[in-house]
Amino acid sequence: MPLPDLIEILPLTGPVEARLAVPGSKSLTNRALVLAALAPGETTLTGALWSEDTQVMVEALGRLGFAVRVEADSRERCNRTITIQGMGGRVPAGGPRDRPMDLFVGNAGTAARFLTALICLGEGSYRLHGVARMHERPQAPLFAALRHLGYCIDSPNDRLPAVVHGAGPRPGRCRIAVEPSSQFASALLLCGSTAGWEVEVAGEDAEESPYVEMTRRLVEAFPRHGGVWSIEPDASSGSYFWAAKWLLHPSAALAIDWPASRWQIDADFNGYWPLPPELSRAGQLGDSIMTAIVLAPFGARPTRFTNLGRLRVQECERVAALRTELTKCGAQVVETGDTLEVFPSLLRGAEIETYNDHRMAMCFAILGLKVPGVRIKNPACVKKTFPNFFQKLAGAPPQGLGAAVCNRGGDRLAVEELFAD
Repeated sequence: MPLPDLIEILPLTGPVEARLAVPGSKSLTNRALVLAALAPGETTLTGALWSEDTQVMVEALGRLGFAVRVEADSRERCNRTITIQGMGGRVPAGGPRDRPMDLFVGNAGTAARFLTALICLGEGSYRLHGVARMHERPQAPLFAALRHLGYCIDSPNDRLPAVVHGAGPRPGRCRIAVEPSSQFASALLLCGSTAGWEVEVAGEDAEESPYVEMTRRLVEAFPRHGGVWSIEPDASSGSYFWAAKWLLHPSAALAIDWPASRWQIDADFNGYWPLPPELSRAGQLGDSIMTAIVLAPFGARPTRFTNLGRLRVQECERVAALRTELTKCGAQVVETGDTLEVFPSLLRGAEIETYNDHRMAMCFAILGLKVPGVRIKNPACVKKTFPNFFQKLAGAPPQGLGAAVCNRGGDRLAVEELFAD
């Protein structure tokens, strides 16, 4: 049964003690899938995220011809053990020019960018496309770098849909700027060793460089001849439970699975409460800055959130969306350029438009644990990265928080009704 089109989160009224498992990192899962496909022999990924963004990557690899086995994870419903039979750098051939192989990427930026580089190593033609929002998101710098290396990519506006004509490994040098999106540089770095590409990452952008560094570290540490690789929990997804812990203090005693490597920039999220006077998307937090912005009305002083420009070109125009929805809830929010300043405010419930953005839905759902009357539209959009998120809120402690989640008519939904698929 699908999630209703609108749900209401009821505030928790009593103490709660829980230990919350967090699904695997989306960023690491999709990077590791590419590396496993390029490696010789069999690679098994444990704790891999199983959500819309990673499923489209697995499905694309299967369509390309890689043997992929997916098995359930007994500890976390949204994780899988994924085994890939790598081909030692060979990518199966696509179709002829007039009938390219079709590869669907949904709204997954990692899949769109990483697959673009990967299929250049095959022979034949491949057509990449996704949902309407993915067709609005930038691809031009990556296309330009690959064309410089000698590959042919057909796209009338340098966005998806695009047809990539593979030509196999073509050793050469290319330069990619880190500023537009780290995913462009990461795509080239993931495939660079196999392809013989020397990739110069230009610029030092505090906002994007941590994701490039994550890619470099993973490439260095990943088993080169097959083996087992463990995916750590997703720090961006874990940030919602840290927010719940802070909002519900002292009535909530929560233990939260947390990444150990510090490769994820959002692994620093748990060190930012109380919120500082200024917090930046450039070098301090990644997507979890959205969680901090929604928490800010509960702070003791105003907080300025700076360098938010990248949020405007992601799943939705997130800067405007955060300002609009927080204002609905009674928060005082001032938008100046790519900065939001949020003032301490007394909040009220509202019907939250999620813009089909998983992180908007999850940020404001956490607000509902404290503020009466928070209603989330299109809650199923969390399937992009965290399909059982609402089950974590509603599940009985210690595996969940025990919150009541109701439908439009006010009826409490059973936990099994809260999975987003």
